[in-house]
Amino acid sequence: MLSTGALRAHLLAARLAGTVATSREESLRSYRLFAARDPRVLIGIDPEGAWSVRDLIGLMADQCGVSGDPRCTTGQDVIDPERTVAALDAFALRLAAVARRGGAVLIGTGHPHRLLGFYAALADALSAAGCTVLTPAHGHRVDITTRFGLRTYNLHYVRGVALVRGADGKGSGGEPGAHTHSPLPVRTALAAAAESGGPLPGLVIGDHGWVCGAGQLGFEAIGLADTDDPALFVGEAEGVVSVAVPLDDAVRSDYYLPLTRYVLNRACLSQ
Repeated sequence: MLSTGALRAHLLAARLAGTVATSREESLRSYRLFAARDPRVLIGIDPEGAWSVRDLIGLMADQCGVSGDPRCTTGQDVIDPERTVAALDAFALRLAAVARRGGAVLIGTGHPHRLLGFYAALADALSAAGCTVLTPAHGHRVDITTRFGLRTYNLHYVRGVALVRGADGKGSGGEPGAHTHSPLPVRTALAAAAESGGPLPGLVIGDHGWVCGAGQLGFEAIGLADTDDPALFVGEAEGVVSVAVPLDDAVRSDYYLPLTRYVLNRACLSQ
């Protein structure tokens, strides 16, 4: 089993935590847009609080370990690995709870080129533990507004993990799917699950709009988030998101494998 110390060392070596690639400028831009209630950054959350930029900086300092000084406006963001480990432990507890119930789960990602392997391993382990890994709305159309205008995608599942692809069924540049922050894919999947009369998820696992969109609709949701994704941490603070794990969500896909081993072992699930 990967020890907590070994995990912490890996987080720092892989720059999943410690000094990360996300810049302070990127994060502050996201905080300003969130404070202005820009839907591109809310990604499905409808915050109850006012959440000024100063409030968001304080929250992200508490939850992630970034600088809490508003005068710090340049450089690279920093994530405290202790906070990442603690959140991964909480993440694992949620996996263990749904596995004990043998409940239904929905797993989706807006980062398929980086995180598909991480989520697919969770899907395999939860399925082996008796959970139902849901795949509603496979092939359904999802129209998402991007900076390039309205684009049509289709919802697909790869090894039990939902993602979106272009209308031609392909990801960009040979990737398994498209990068998106939108909550529309999870809303589409959940609406189809409800209409089918089949089971609804007892837990939604993912990132970006998958977590925020599901949590806002009242489903238990857990996921991963970078320092420029304040929506998940606001959702956690307001009780809409159960667990938000602070880490860099765009490093090499194989760097997430030790995290997979860690959370599955902590959840007492087979790999």
